Amino acid sequence: MQAPELSLEPFEQIAEDLYTRGISISTNAIPNNVLRALEARLNELDHDSFDVAGIGRQTGHATNATIRRDKIHWLETHNELEQSYLEHMGQLQQFVNRQLFMGLFSYESHFAKYQHGDFYKKHLDAFKGKTNRVLTTVLYLNNNWQPEFGGELVVYSPDNHDEELLRVTPSYGTFVTFLSDEFPHEVLPAQHTRFSIAGWFRVNTSLNGDIDPPR
Repeated sequence: MQAPELSLEPFEQIAEDLYTRGISISTNAIPNNVLRALEARLNELDHDSFDVAGIGRQTGHATNATIRRDKIHWLETHNELEQSYLEHMGQLQQFVNRQLFMGLFSYESHFAKYQHGDFYKKHLDAFKGKTNRVLTTVLYLNNNWQPEFGGELVVYSPDNHDEELLRVTPSYGTFVTFLSDEFPHEVLPAQHTRFSIAGWFRVNTSLNGDIDPPR
């Protein structure tokens, strides 16, 4: 699939927000044709295409329904509809690297499906000096989301992890980007089926032939 044409203005705003505040919320960062491709892909996926989400990484990975209850499907480049989004994130990666010199090396992402009552308790996506996830992205794919449906993303202050900084309604096309090791966040219980794409840009921490992140 040919990469979509785009205006860099949304990317410029994301870079400016990350530089000044560490977090950005945009409603025009993802082109409509990419959003439509993702909707089409979701319509193709059945219940068995989603796996129970876990916490931790590699040998520390485990499922824990007291912490998170969503189900996930990882995006892959071999699927044309998923590739459209991954290509767009590749362009964002290049732009942020040019503007902010973050050294973003790779990107991984998955669909997240929250059904009635599902949540994800407060957490950080990375701990300083312990992982190579440096930039988190979240894209919401929910048409006509109503306040009573819940499922908001709550972001907490980097300086006080009990102080609520902002809430994000998971409305269609909303795109959130923030520094992975700075902002604790949680997903409040959803009262209606809720779809998003969670993703992480990584830096290269390969050492002595141990490739990290894996290619």
